[in-house]
Order: sequence, then C-alpha cells, then structure tokens
Amino acid sequence: MSLEKWDLRKVLAELQQHDGQYHETDVEVDPDAQLAGVYRYIGAGGTVVRPTQEGPAMMFNNVKGFNDTRVLIGLMASRKRVGLMFHHDYQTLGQFLNEAVTKPVWPTMVEEKDAPAHEVIHRATDEDFDIRKLVAAPTNTPRDAGPYITVGVVAGSSMDKSKSDVTIHRMVLEDKDKIGIYIMPGGRHIGAFAEEYEKANQPMPITISIGLDPAITIGATFEPPTTPFGYNGLGVAGAIRQQPVELVKGITVDENAIARAEYTLEGYIMPNERIQEDINTHTGKAMPEFPGYDGDANPALQVIKVTAVTHRKENPIMQSVIGPSEEHVSMAGIPTEASILSLVERAIPGKVLNVYNPPAGGGKLMTIMQIHKENAADEGIQRQAALLAFSAFKELKTVILVDDDVDIFDMNDVIWTMNTRFQADQDLMVLQGMRNHPLDPSERPEYDPKSIRFRGMSSKLVIDGTVPFDMKDQFERAQFQEVPDWEKYLK
Repeated sequence: MSLEKWDLRKVLAELQQHDGQYHETDVEVDPDAQLAGVYRYIGAGGTVVRPTQEGPAMMFNNVKGFNDTRVLIGLMASRKRVGLMFHHDYQTLGQFLNEAVTKPVWPTMVEEKDAPAHEVIHRATDEDFDIRKLVAAPTNTPRDAGPYITVGVVAGSSMDKSKSDVTIHRMVLEDKDKIGIYIMPGGRHIGAFAEEYEKANQPMPITISIGLDPAITIGATFEPPTTPFGYNGLGVAGAIRQQPVELVKGITVDENAIARAEYTLEGYIMPNERIQEDINTHTGKAMPEFPGYDGDANPALQVIKVTAVTHRKENPIMQSVIGPSEEHVSMAGIPTEASILSLVERAIPGKVLNVYNPPAGGGKLMTIMQIHKENAADEGIQRQAALLAFSAFKELKTVILVDDDVDIFDMNDVIWTMNTRFQADQDLMVLQGMRNHPLDPSERPEYDPKSIRFRGMSSKLVIDGTVPFDMKDQFERAQFQEVPDWEKYLK
C-alpha cells in the first residue's frame, strides 16, 4: 500500500499537473448565490440551466466574510476528471467501483495528534460560537432556504455500535448551532440508525466531514442492495486507494470523524424534533436538486444540534456542489452503474458489457445499457437486463438499450439508435405504478392520476434500441478504413 496518505490536498496537487482540470482565483466572491452563479458558467454542466459547460474544478481563495477560508467547487464535475483522480479509465469506472465494493479495505483509527482535521477546535460552549460564521457554506441561488452543506459526509452508528455507515444529505444552516438535515425515507443506513435512536427518545451522535478525497465522497453514495445494511461505504474508498481511510474519535460526541478532512462538524440528531427548512427565508424552496429544478422546502426536517466545529489550521477548504451539476452525476451515477453491473453480471453474465448513467438523468433517473447478443437464444435478454436495472436501483426511471457497436458515452450515437433501430409500437415497454425519486416534479398525482397515487411514484420506460438478432446483417454500420496513425495529419 502507498505510504503517502490520500486526502483532498494530495488529489488537488495531482490534478494541477493536468492542463485545464483545475483553476483558482483571488477575485472576491460572495458565497450567497454569486459563487455558484459564477461556476454555473465555468464548469457546472449536468442539468443546470443553460448556458453551462464542462470546465475545471474551481478554487475560490477570497470568499466574502470568511478570512483564510477557501471554497472548492466542481471537483467531480467531469467524468474524465474522476477517472484521472482515480487513476482509471473513465469509461469503465462502474466496473472499477463494483470491484471496490466486493473487496473493501476497512478504515483504521488514528491518534488525535495524527488528525489534521482537529488542528483548530471551536466548541458550541464558546461565547461567540456560530456555525454560520465558521462554515463557508454557499447558497446555490437567491431563493435557497439558506446556506447548504451539499457534500458533507455524515458518519453514524447503530445504538449498540455494531453497525456504522457514512452517507451524504442536504443540510441547511438554520441557526448558530442548528442544522436541518433531509434524510430521504427508505434505503439510507443513517436514517435507519436515526429511527432507532428516535424510538428510544435518545439523541444520535454524528459527525459531518467536509473537504475529502473524492474516493470517500463517491464511495459514500452506494445504497442497498449493493451495500447491505451495516456495510460502511468507507471500505469502498479504501479499496479505490488501496489505503484505509483514517478515522479519529470525536471531540464532543461518541462517534468517529474522518481524520484527514478539511472540516468536521460534531453534534446530535435530536429525537422527535423537526424544523421548517425555509424558516429563515420563507421562499417555499430548498435548493436546486439534481433533476434541474428547485426542491420544495421541507416542512419538517430532522434537526442536528451542533456541539463543535473543527478544521485544518492552514487555509481550510470548504467544499461545495451545485445540486443539478455534473458533479452530482459523478457522485450518484457512477455508483449506480456499479450497482446495476453487479446485479446483471450475477443474473445474466456476459450480456451487459457496460452501463452509463448520463447527465440528462442527473446520474439517477436514466441508464444506458450496452448489450451483447451472441446467438438467437439471447434475443429478449436485453429487456430482462432492463428489469434487473430497475431492481438494482429503485430511483431509476428510464432505461435505453443499445447494441455493442454503439458508444454509450456519446448521446448522438445513442439517439441515433432510436432513429434507425427502433419502432415505437414494438420497442417501448412502459411499467406503471412503480416507486421512483420524489424530486422528479412530474411524479405527482395531478400530473398522472391514472398511475400515480402518491408523490414519488412513476411510470417507468424501457427503450429497446437493439437490433433483433436474426436481422443483424441488415444493420451493419458503414465500415471505414482503419488508419492507426491518423493523428500525424493534425501535426
């Protein structure tokens, strides 16, 4: 295993060796909507309102109201950049993460002196303690319910400490020592732990780590059934780096924090206590979410009572994500690809060559599956693969099936199949009345009363753009001469 320890600073040092992947500025920027507004033009991508583009990760060194604090955004807002940071081909990141899940490297504990995240400590008992002045959490838009922690890794455990996990949630700074956290019902291990504490009417100790190696933030987004209850996503990060993630005991709570984070917040999820998400703004909105729309403010978020904020001593880095950006696609989409590949390979080995969850679906709502048919007996297996994909990830809404001569990372190539290898009257499958993601604004009864009884239900779609096996010879693409040294003509 590598002797040099992985953390965000090591990743950024490597990234700066690649042209066009990292940029920093000393121009002052306001974290209240302006910072995200600037990056929207430079590199947000995803489902962000146009104009936007794929661009470099961006470090803002001069953040209004926060001396000596830097804000990083867009670190994962490019699949190719994620490949660079993971030292792996970006086209097969799903397979790479699938392998990491099966061979986890579990975290280890370190002493306080070896935890740079605890170099500076602010306790809630300090007279001037205020998380809104200590944590440079940006707002994405002027309508946001408040400053949001968008890429904070929450660590928690079951009451008997037999199980632990890390997950990522939207968290809004509501008061000087109070955070509202949205834990989506079902599937999140932290949510299950919180329910256990709430039934016992006990506060649940947690830590929130910010400013991390992307192996941790992406590894933390795996969900059941790929990572069963009690599987700690930090093992995935350890496998990616072939180095265990280092943990340190909390200063004020009985829970572990990530020792090489830039910031950590400690506190408790309070039992049977709720807060209105937009209590300070009354805009009715939360923040922009991955489908590209402003999320509605939740009337009853769970509450985190903050007991301490710690950070590195030298120019700590606050990390942020624009909700609908390409960065969310990397964080949510690549682990989803791994989950789908894991299930289909067990059920129908060798038939699904690759999977891609594109920005058009925010990494969650759409997947493209590359199918290999070897003989007539494989006809129909592609639709079985689509059903397996829905089983692997319940928030998936649309599956597009293509042949193995189609580049799934080129949407022009994918849509080409729908125009030349697809007939709507026989190649569409519609599955009604299924569960999906509640942030899709079309999933409400008034939109489709026939099949949607409650918010978060959906009709799901399979588009079969694969050629029938017995007709393959009629769909051969035009074959051009192979020219291995074609690049010399550009010199």
